[in-house]
Amino acid sequence: ANTLFNIWIKYKPRLPEWYYNERLVKVGDTLAQIKEYKLALHQCYERYLQQFVSVNLDDVMDDVQRFKSAFFPNGVRDKNAALMFHVLQARNVCIYQMVCSRDRNLQNGESLQTCLNALTSLRLTMQVALPQEDLCWLIYNGTIHIYTICRHLMVMGHSPKVLEYLLWASICMESSIPLLSVHYLTWRATLYTAVSQCYFDCQAGIHGEIFARRGLIKIDELKQLEDISSSLEHTETEKIFREATLKMSVMIFKRAVYESRKKSNGFRRESRVNPRKAVNVSWPRTTTERLLVAMFDGAAAQFLAILEALSDPNRNLLPPHPPVPDEVQIPEVTSELFSAGLEILSGNNLKKQKQLENIFVITAGEEGVSGDAAVKFVKLAFSYEEWNVFYSAFEFVDNFLQAQDDPKWKKAELELKLLTLMQPIVLPGRFERSFSITDGGKSKEGSTRRGSEKTQTIRKESLKPGDPFRDLMILATTTFSCVSTFEQNVHPGKEILVDVIMCLWQKCKTELQQIQKSGSHCLEYIHKHQAHQWVRILWIMNEIIEKSNIADTNVMFAEITLCLAAILENVADS
Repeated sequence: ANTLFNIWIKYKPRLPEWYYNERLVKVGDTLAQIKEYKLALHQCYERYLQQFVSVNLDDVMDDVQRFKSAFFPNGVRDKNAALMFHVLQARNVCIYQMVCSRDRNLQNGESLQTCLNALTSLRLTMQVALPQEDLCWLIYNGTIHIYTICRHLMVMGHSPKVLEYLLWASICMESSIPLLSVHYLTWRATLYTAVSQCYFDCQAGIHGEIFARRGLIKIDELKQLEDISSSLEHTETEKIFREATLKMSVMIFKRAVYESRKKSNGFRRESRVNPRKAVNVSWPRTTTERLLVAMFDGAAAQFLAILEALSDPNRNLLPPHPPVPDEVQIPEVTSELFSAGLEILSGNNLKKQKQLENIFVITAGEEGVSGDAAVKFVKLAFSYEEWNVFYSAFEFVDNFLQAQDDPKWKKAELELKLLTLMQPIVLPGRFERSFSITDGGKSKEGSTRRGSEKTQTIRKESLKPGDPFRDLMILATTTFSCVSTFEQNVHPGKEILVDVIMCLWQKCKTELQQIQKSGSHCLEYIHKHQAHQWVRILWIMNEIIEKSNIADTNVMFAEITLCLAAILENVADS
């Protein structure tokens, strides 16, 4: 930073102003590309802006007239206006990236407010630039920056705060004539989808569906114009329109699949389809499957619609629970969606229709389901307590994952197997099943509960069936093996590791606190109640937290560490 500062001070009086400013911004862009956002912000972008504004830059971002007079005293048609617009956008991007680097989960309220301020500044910049057609590139870039920040905030549960910005980005794409071409339709449909999803996140599904239908109308209007005169290859434009239409149709299906059943007050309830007997029933088998067939062509589109209909930002992986039965039809529709998804994964419907042997492809196509989508489906089945679907889908997906060499799929394989280990803990007494996790020549055995001809074995080791520590110890030791023996890029994701630790802590917390309260009689208490394995699990939990670098993701981890420290102190004093 000091070197760069000295360079600017040294060369500014020696260079023409226009050349100095261009180099200043160019260096900032290069620094941003290599993720040196702080340096780019303070030594390049803000240095450029401070030549025009002597006050705090954020103080002029709340009024459009003050903003224009400060940064565009000669009007937005001035030859230097484009560079100014670029710097203003880049500044906000750097501010956002700096927030992500220090507080990715936005746990600090100031971090969230900084992101919202960046969104407001981006919107203001686009508002001033929008009337100038030659600045359409800036509008396009602005929508990308807004979308990126908004999607992050949506994942963090702040959809109500970002809805207005996503709406603004969508309307900007419609208001800039150069951006109305087919070339930008895919991106415009992505923005429409984000707005619709945001409405669903805000529990305003009807508005999400209305906006998606509006998007379909806009797409159809463009298609009619394109049919009159097309500058692209017909097959290329058809693909663009098909993908855009699919995105809107999925958002419509997300609400329609439930609402259509609510409106049918006298509808005849259909019996649930047993996944094991699905091969004997012709597709489509249920009302939900018939709606899927009517709205979507191909397994990939149907499976995407199923995933979107089941996805809920308010639903976490743990604790798993069925849908809230506010309407008697909701659980029924949910079960039908899972049954349809399992049928697509098994390939039964495609084998009957197209004789397609292998449904899995790594990249989603018209007739193939992507590995990512399949993994997400298995996790959703776990979350909804659809255990029959969960284990049946797990077998299909696990076969696919084991055949892949990419670390991405090995990571997914470990995550799904950790879920099978958590299942008997969160819902005891269901199934008995075991599997092996292989790392090179080493084999690490884990066990879950379900009878399966493919993998059924009986575990005959030190932990006896019925032992209260058994499932907890298996989960703890298997997770520890995953984060200890595999490469970093194969480790299970932080989200599922947090879920594993929470699951273990909730089951062990009461016993561990009793050990902690025993004070100087700690060793006596441990021997009397045979509680040494609770301490062992606690130790393993702390090792997992340390090795996976998740200590700062949840305040609960501090409580776990303090509990271990207190017990060790008590043991030392005993």
